[in-house]
Amino acid sequence: MKHLRCIPDFPQKGINFRDVTTLFKDAECLRIMENELYEMYRDKGITKIVGIESRGFVMASALAVRLGAGVVLCRKPGKLPAETIRESYAKEYGTDTIEIHQDAINADDIVLLHDDLLATGGTMKAAYNLVRKFNPKQVYLNFIIEITDEGLHGRDIFEPGTDITTLIRV
Repeated sequence: MKHLRCIPDFPQKGINFRDVTTLFKDAECLRIMENELYEMYRDKGITKIVGIESRGFVMASALAVRLGAGVVLCRKPGKLPAETIRESYAKEYGTDTIEIHQDAINADDIVLLHDDLLATGGTMKAAYNLVRKFNPKQVYLNFIIEITDEGLHGRDIFEPGTDITTLIRV
């Protein structure tokens, strides 16, 4: 926890932003996170890891190499060059939209969605809805950090039985 930076009132007043970049810049923290994620998912048959813009790309890529899986980018509109499908969602300080290439996932895939942080769950819920449109065999959700100490209950917006894991709860 000493490597996790908290920035008060960012991006707006009242939000305590948990900055995972301080975890990424420390080689030992990065190694520990990658090893923990590998142990969680090594026997799940993961074929694709969806990294959510942009901090989700870091561990999604590292874990994909270790698991022998592909990486799918989930990005804001206009960032992906080919045909996409999109989903809009509300978050704690506004609304947003995310996209995935329409040929990124198929019905034979076992998908892990990864992002840095679970707070309200809006971004991941939108990504989860996008991925489910592809009808993959299985979908797992993972976060580096889950915020539970500020009255946030992000996991509650997912259906019961959704497989959700986190490395750190604060």
